[in-house]
Amino acid sequence: MPQPVRTHPAEGDFGRLRAEFELPESFQADVLAEAEAAAMDPREQGPREDATELPLVTIDPPGAKDLDQAMVIERRGAGFRLHYAIADLGAFVAPGGPVDREACRRGQTLYLPDGNVPLHPPVLSEGAASLLPGETRPAVLWTIDLDSGGEPTAVRVRRALVRSTEQFDYETVQANIEAGTPHPSVAALPQLGRLRRELAVQRGAVELQLPEPAIGGDAGDGWVLAMRTRNEIDAWNAEISLLTGMAAASIMTEARVGVLRTLPDADADSVRWLRKSAQALGISWPASDTVSELLSRLDPARPESMALYACSTRLLRGAGYTAFEGELPASTTHAGIGAPYAHVTAPIRRLVDRFATEICLAVTADQPVPAWVRAALPRLPELMSASDTLAARVEKACVDQVESWMLAGHIGGTFEAVVLRAEEARAEIMVEDPPVMAKCAGANLPEGERITVRLLSADVDRRKVAFERA
Repeated sequence: MPQPVRTHPAEGDFGRLRAEFELPESFQADVLAEAEAAAMDPREQGPREDATELPLVTIDPPGAKDLDQAMVIERRGAGFRLHYAIADLGAFVAPGGPVDREACRRGQTLYLPDGNVPLHPPVLSEGAASLLPGETRPAVLWTIDLDSGGEPTAVRVRRALVRSTEQFDYETVQANIEAGTPHPSVAALPQLGRLRRELAVQRGAVELQLPEPAIGGDAGDGWVLAMRTRNEIDAWNAEISLLTGMAAASIMTEARVGVLRTLPDADADSVRWLRKSAQALGISWPASDTVSELLSRLDPARPESMALYACSTRLLRGAGYTAFEGELPASTTHAGIGAPYAHVTAPIRRLVDRFATEICLAVTADQPVPAWVRAALPRLPELMSASDTLAARVEKACVDQVESWMLAGHIGGTFEAVVLRAEEARAEIMVEDPPVMAKCAGANLPEGERITVRLLSADVDRRKVAFERA
């Protein structure tokens, strides 16, 4: 693989970008005071199951401190039992209080290369609420029994006390499994993960395996831009979260109250257009195969596969949040997942998860949904939509900034690239080294093929780069 390219050490100040997006630098004094008090004395919320003997482990990116989830997977005969502990922010955030109001303003944690803009004060998000190893923490514990095919047969959710035993990253877990020495708590993850992936294809889930830009390094030594592809552990870990989110959606739809993450099904014209794109790229697509079946078979290392993945993003437009009470909405499904789905597994980092979790806890305990949760439901979709938009803009701006820093000294140079999506006079390309996704001028560029491109400009102030076909 190409070596990552670093920006010049003199570059690396994201302060201008933070100011441009008016990102908060800290928290107001009243928010910090309430958070510190809650960290010392969490809110009383009734009895909690003592689940501290469960050998839970976390799997997160290296260096992560805001740990939302911990798991242990047991074999039960031919099936499985999943224990999935989620940080219980309800133990620390008083409804209507300063922390709650600030979280509603922020919506979610924003991740920038030089530091996060957290949803909650770090004394909670990286301390008292985080499922750090060796620490007893309040959690919402999901226990899901699954049959030999990976289908859930029973779901329990309740408040508990838990203690994570280990903190892992994806690469470490992957290496241990490949070496035949998996941690016992996740030894069954490959089997369950594969079964859940097979079921996702059967449901019609649309998963795009496009590599994602990842920024590392620091301002002193220079920033590193690489293209990150998901390894198997990353994908299987995501399936555990999706499984729990689908269980939460089922609880809420049956109770006719909740908030779902929704995405409309692709229209027939878009699917027909994708079939034509596959044909143009030389990809065989039997008439009997669904979009999901086709995408699951593609080799993501091949340029024509990357091009079709890029084309498939057209099928995943219109994602949003849908709140309801009393009557089910017209659409309850998420086309990318192939089922109803709700966010409940990242409450440290995402606002809506706390509210959806409280609904699931109330419904499964045959208790009324708290009035403060019901009052917030109508405005949650708008709050989360605005937050998602800001997060996407900030993420793109950070990547664009690092790309322009890296390429500023190479104007006129030539690079090898793959054409992802082509229009009449330009195309979206992925430069291989350094790893950059950008626009390239040129008529009728061949989708799914490698071409040589020339760098025309790299504007650091505007965070723009431009290429042409060489």
